[in-house]
Amino acid sequence: MIVVATSDFEVYHGVVNELRDRGTTFTTVEPGDPLPEGTAVVVTAADHADEFADVTTIVADPDAPRRAVDQAMTAVRGNGGRTIVGVDPGRKPGIAVLAGEMVVAAFQVPLADAVDVIQREVSEAANPVVRIGDGSRLQGAKLVNDLEDVRVELVDETGTTPYLGTGGRGMEDVLAAVNIARLEGEVVDAREIEPTAGELQVIKDRSREQSETNRAIDDVLARRVAAGELTIEEALAKHRDDNGDDEAGDGTAGDGSDDPE
Repeated sequence: MIVVATSDFEVYHGVVNELRDRGTTFTTVEPGDPLPEGTAVVVTAADHADEFADVTTIVADPDAPRRAVDQAMTAVRGNGGRTIVGVDPGRKPGIAVLAGEMVVAAFQVPLADAVDVIQREVSEAANPVVRIGDGSRLQGAKLVNDLEDVRVELVDETGTTPYLGTGGRGMEDVLAAVNIARLEGEVVDAREIEPTAGELQVIKDRSREQSETNRAIDDVLARRVAAGELTIEEALAKHRDDNGDDEAGDGTAGDGSDDPE
């Protein structure tokens, strides 16, 4: 059982609400009162951190109650509560955080923010692992290459995206991330991917869509976007700088290979 023992109102309010939202069994006591039988972990504030020497103690930051609850749930599950982060890569990756078999957090964020989210979720975990699906090769490679100080596995994501019925639209990537987290993969340190002509064309088409002057970036800049060195916005700005403002609005596309007919 998880026990919340604190006189700090902010910690109490944040942790209890988080536990209730998850449907987790817990109880509360006043600091100094006897702990109930079956107590597995105590969540408290910094001013009572040393009062529970005989039980696992989680010190909650009033500004981060979710993290304290994540740690408490992992502690309750013992060795079965290893933190596993599953990632369904793409322009907005789905990210699922598991403690053992329990999903404790889920996100869907722009690719540029994904590494920060993942690193934050594993920063205080013991022996965490990040499992990334092998689809969306370019985005997946960027994640693999940018993650540091954590075990990364590349997972065959075939069949991980579930069928979604009525009302489930938009949840595909997060649910796929949950399934990816539950599959063992191949440990990887880096992933070098040479973008295909089709992948480069997709990037150039997206740059044209985002350009105010109907311009597309060239192959060189598209390769830098594919490698994660530039965002499309940065590539468009560089393209304008390299070609001069007087060319803006002419509707040409870099090397001209993808001009509309």
